[in-house]
Amino acid sequence: MESPRHIIVGTAGHIDHGKSALVEALTGTHPDRLEEEKRRGITLDLGFAFLESDGVRFGFVDVPGHERFVRNMLAGAGGFDLVLLVIAADESIKPQTREHFDICRLLHIPRGIVALTKSDLVDAETLGLVRLEVEEFLRGSFLEGAPIVPVSAKTGAGLAALKQELVRVAGDVPRREASRYTRLPIDRAFVMKGFGTVVTGTLVSGTIRADDEVEVFPARRRVRVRGVHSGGEAVAHAAAGQRTAVNLAGIDIAEVARGMTLASPGRFEHTTRADARVTLLDSARRLKHRARVHFHQGTAETIAEILLLESNEIQPGKSALAQLRFAEPLLLLPGDRFILRQFSPVVTLGGGIVLDPQPARVRPRDTRRLPLLAAFERGSREEILGAMVEAAPDGIEMPHIIARTGWLEPEVLASAGKLAEAAKVRVISREPLLLAGASAFAKFTAEIRAGIERFHRENPLSPGIAKEELRAKAAPRIRNDVFSAALADLEAARAIRMTGDLIAIAGREIALQPEEARAKEQIEEAFAKAGLAVPALDETLGKLPVERRRAQKLLQMSLREGTLVKVSEDMVFHRAALARLRDLLAKYKNEKGASLPIAAFKEMTGATRKYAIPLLEYLDRERVTRRAGDERVIL
Repeated sequence: MESPRHIIVGTAGHIDHGKSALVEALTGTHPDRLEEEKRRGITLDLGFAFLESDGVRFGFVDVPGHERFVRNMLAGAGGFDLVLLVIAADESIKPQTREHFDICRLLHIPRGIVALTKSDLVDAETLGLVRLEVEEFLRGSFLEGAPIVPVSAKTGAGLAALKQELVRVAGDVPRREASRYTRLPIDRAFVMKGFGTVVTGTLVSGTIRADDEVEVFPARRRVRVRGVHSGGEAVAHAAAGQRTAVNLAGIDIAEVARGMTLASPGRFEHTTRADARVTLLDSARRLKHRARVHFHQGTAETIAEILLLESNEIQPGKSALAQLRFAEPLLLLPGDRFILRQFSPVVTLGGGIVLDPQPARVRPRDTRRLPLLAAFERGSREEILGAMVEAAPDGIEMPHIIARTGWLEPEVLASAGKLAEAAKVRVISREPLLLAGASAFAKFTAEIRAGIERFHRENPLSPGIAKEELRAKAAPRIRNDVFSAALADLEAARAIRMTGDLIAIAGREIALQPEEARAKEQIEEAFAKAGLAVPALDETLGKLPVERRRAQKLLQMSLREGTLVKVSEDMVFHRAALARLRDLLAKYKNEKGASLPIAAFKEMTGATRKYAIPLLEYLDRERVTRRAGDERVIL
């Protein structure tokens, strides 16, 4: 059996046009909940009431109509499935009617109904004239052709017809996605005796159940859901599209407020800037670069500075790309609609849609981000992900992709797979997922190979460059995983050779100049003739026909080839001398036993203590001998 449809209906209209009275007549509940509201007879804050009709559960959000309370109206408008535009038949269209209607258009609320309230106060001719005026007002808007229903909350006339229209229009509202990550913008927070902290809002996506863990943004507090209410009663869970009250455990009322958001834990990041498409109303003043405005999204409100990316200003009725920088952190996702109000005097001037909620900081009129924003605005999921990856030279990981898009993990993996098949991205690792742009990765790989070749030109006697030295010189800004993947590709293509920590161009051989070859032979001959009484390194290298830097390189070559062996930091022996030493130790063991005093070692080798101790320590490391007190045991 299909679950009931949950539809959020928002009222909009001028003060004292009968919004609250109409909601009470429809639902039996007066939405004004504050003593001041009841005393003054106007709605100051959001009011709520519920109606079930023909399998549809309507949640009514009654918003204040007075100009001073438009900011509270904005807190409720973001969750509307449809708008109930209320216009009094005895007054027709008034200033706040226009402003509320502009806000609904800017938020792209897709559908609605017009209620001509107080119809009992006018005659049929006046009612007909008001209807014509309203039809003209709505022409060219999302409410063109919408039902216009005359009603009277006082006599009940037209209420049945209005309910029928609500049910009919609700049938065109697509179901919200309960399978997505949870987001509930908080519009009220209070303490209920015996329960503790309670927050309410319209669940715009996902599901909330008792005992769920949720994260409070932007505070980044993780708390437990103690209980869930919807439609005035306790429920096992609430799904996207429902008015929801959530009882939270582990958080004080002072730590939550309107404008915060409950969300799936560990999935999102708050932001202090966002790239967006900004649109001005025809009636607005032009908006200049770096203008400060009041920013409203969902239930959140803050001050924003607008940096225009394409020009110095936006003309009335026009739109442009901009980066918005916020005075306070917010939780935003692509597709979120927002309203902008002039800084002073405070009037609605426009709105827009969030494209990228985690952008890099840009300079004024920086056009390099425009291709990425074009993908966010009009592209498919694969096009968006491809643009994101190409714009991230260091690679991009699954948590960042989700926080920036709100996509589910399977959606990310499916899009990444398609891009990888098309050779547009490189999958660096699958668990955890790390993606790099194909063109950027190819560029990194070429730069790394060029870095190795440059090293060979500058160091012709070195067999290769150390891995960390290569990374520091050729790829300092590349993360280690991407760097390692580029090396693996080069090695697989047999373009490079990796030996231990050294990396060289494949097939490269060290070609010595004649004087270098003679110098290398002289080094090896000097140590071969010296036996165990080796000469000082500096003295030997100083006698060579090449400069000291090249002499050091030639010495290193002999050490790598194993012709010479470094016993200590400043003591080198020829391998033939060390081989003879092993023969002497074997003969000593056969004739005198395995015990070897230091004095006997010095007498056997003719070495002074300066040479004897380093040689014995070398033999210990090579497991030819083992130290036992002040003696050695020949193994």
